[in-house]
Amino acid sequence: MPLESDGGEGRHPAGLLSSPRRGFLLVFLLHVGFQGFFLTKLDVRHVMPHTRFEVTAVAMSLYERGAFADPYCVPTGPTAHMPPFHPALLAGIYHLLGPNLAAGYVWWFLLIASHGAMWGMLPWLAARLGLSAGGGLLAGLAGALLPRWPGYVEAPSAIAIGLMLVAFLARWEGPRPSATGSLLLGAAVGAALHVSPSLLPVALGLLVWEALGAARRPGLLRSALVAAGMLLACVPWTLRNERALGGLFFLRSNFGLELRMGNHEGAGANLDLSARGGTERHPRTDEGEARKVAELGELAYMRAAGREARAWIVSHPGDFLRLTGLRVLQFWLGPVDDPVAMLGTGLLTVLSAVGAWRAFPSLPADRRAALLAPLLLFPLVYYLVGFEARYRQPLDGLAFLLAACAFLPPRPLSTAAMG
Repeated sequence: MPLESDGGEGRHPAGLLSSPRRGFLLVFLLHVGFQGFFLTKLDVRHVMPHTRFEVTAVAMSLYERGAFADPYCVPTGPTAHMPPFHPALLAGIYHLLGPNLAAGYVWWFLLIASHGAMWGMLPWLAARLGLSAGGGLLAGLAGALLPRWPGYVEAPSAIAIGLMLVAFLARWEGPRPSATGSLLLGAAVGAALHVSPSLLPVALGLLVWEALGAARRPGLLRSALVAAGMLLACVPWTLRNERALGGLFFLRSNFGLELRMGNHEGAGANLDLSARGGTERHPRTDEGEARKVAELGELAYMRAAGREARAWIVSHPGDFLRLTGLRVLQFWLGPVDDPVAMLGTGLLTVLSAVGAWRAFPSLPADRRAALLAPLLLFPLVYYLVGFEARYRQPLDGLAFLLAACAFLPPRPLSTAAMG
């Protein structure tokens, strides 16, 4: 059966394209089976619970002492280095099963399943965005078979982005949303920020676009209620951080450290190169830096790191521009020290650009804005801090969708469904 464009409805006379649910199941099960097979071949030392990373160290602290603390290589006290969702989830698994091999396999399965859901949602997301259902299935299948070590926040962030786009499009194209629905949407977005605060620019971009068209869309009051819901959802964790660390900041404390890791004397084009050059200075791996955190307190340490980074940027503007340019290049074309990854990422970006060029003329302005918001806004913070290849993974689903449009573009709007 050929994969045909259906103008965005997600319907097809027969087969898998007749329902995004069937597409989801196929892609999800394919990914879980594919990755699950490799999980059975993985050395158990990678599966067994450990404290080698910040998330797993804080999860163990939560399990053993009930404290959201000690993410570094020596005990440093309360932390807000990472958002609370994943450490709390992993600590919950430890409470149910204990920090044993079974808990490790459950955790790995959840990571794999979240990536399966990320790829599985692409046929549905394609239909909602007005793209080709055939292209959505093609994108999901390609992503499902992509060999990749599953990270913590990347797949949930991608799922959150997709759900945000659909929710805002429903507000713009459907019946006028209720005040309660607007507040609840904001609360849901605020909850997602506890998985990845980097989603904030995307949410704000969608809200700004909504407000610019308030006369024909929900209205400024309902847009303000979305913002209020986001703010209210962030209050409890913000208050916890103020009490535990002694200051106010947005969900995570570590921006100053991340800024310094990307901008300092001898900084490499990405974090791997900085680590190889011995200039990274991260308290997870550098005991001297970790002891500074313990001595100063995490928030004071992070603010000092931020001041150090800003001073270096001001005194080295040319180097900062060079490093920023390299980060932009690597975000879209892949890490400069990994030719294979650079080839694959670069090819995906080029195909995505071709797909956008073919698809956008058939899409109304709201749908183009929904697609562009994460592509333009999500990377902004990552252009400033030290680069890792995983930072762009939350956009890979959209990139695969647009790349599929290079081969299967949607039909013009006159023959397409609006929802």
